[in-house]
Amino acid sequence: MNTTEIYNGISNNYNNGNYYNNGSSGFLIIPDTLNKTINIFSIIILFITMISLGCTMEILKIKNHFLKPKGVVIALVAQFGIMPLTAFCLAKIMQMDPVKAVTVLICGCCPGGTLSNIFSLAIKGDMNLSIVMTTCSSIAALGMMPLLLYIYCQGFTNLQNAVPYGGIITALTLTLVPCTIGIAINHYKPNYSPVVKKAGLSILIISSIIMAILSGMAVKDAIWMIFTWDALTVAALMPLTGFILGYVMSLLCRLSPQCSRTISMETGCQNIQLCTVILKVAFPPEVIGPMFLFPLIYISLQCTEALLLVLCFRCYKKFKPQAEDTKKYDSVDVKQEVVKQP
Repeated sequence: MNTTEIYNGISNNYNNGNYYNNGSSGFLIIPDTLNKTINIFSIIILFITMISLGCTMEILKIKNHFLKPKGVVIALVAQFGIMPLTAFCLAKIMQMDPVKAVTVLICGCCPGGTLSNIFSLAIKGDMNLSIVMTTCSSIAALGMMPLLLYIYCQGFTNLQNAVPYGGIITALTLTLVPCTIGIAINHYKPNYSPVVKKAGLSILIISSIIMAILSGMAVKDAIWMIFTWDALTVAALMPLTGFILGYVMSLLCRLSPQCSRTISMETGCQNIQLCTVILKVAFPPEVIGPMFLFPLIYISLQCTEALLLVLCFRCYKKFKPQAEDTKKYDSVDVKQEVVKQP
């Protein structure tokens, strides 16, 4: 069976007479020009994101973590152990159809993203470990992501030979080029790094808005199919599971609370830009349908949960010193009373 036949089988399974485009039953049809435009903006967003990430990396700090790799190794095991397994289990429990299952698996197998660095900073984590972890997971994904997808796809009918491994490896390779450019800028022209990051952020915001509008135009007649109970449940449970298990695993490995918080954020936050590019570029639009927008749901719930965890941590840190001060104050009172007694 060739790839076209496999895709047709998956599409028929997914659509099953319930897919409508402009009022008629059939595949989701996206105009070729619109589809190419969305693909271009997806690649632009990923390219800018990875350059900005590279501008935060320092070769010396990366070298230091490689000399003492315990934290990085534990973080990699958490990233490529917990999240793919969580994606597989949730897709199985929810009895997802092949298209939804492969979408969830690709999302779960993606490396860490730049959001993990932001949330690690907010939760007062180890920023050096966070940045090095994001770098290492992006490099390791070149081999780990296709391998994990191959392993976990064996558990689903029609997916064993349907994943476009060549397209995924190409997308992963492309992420390393802008990341290397960012590292080179930060190393040889460190004064330019803040300018590049600020300009990149502005272009990223504009590109994201344009892509969101174009994507809405492309799937306006079938966008309701993304907001299903199984997709929403998976999008909510996956990052939360990563945050919790990443933290627990780090504590069991006797890492410091600061490193444990960092690995928690790194595990639960996926590179959603990469996931979107893979789903949009590697799969034909008639196969993936509106599910290429699943990462947008995922990142919304991921950010919400991460912000709640940051808020809980900040509240804990705010009240903990007060409790300690109260204990010190009480102990001082006791000592004074002892001194006053004859």
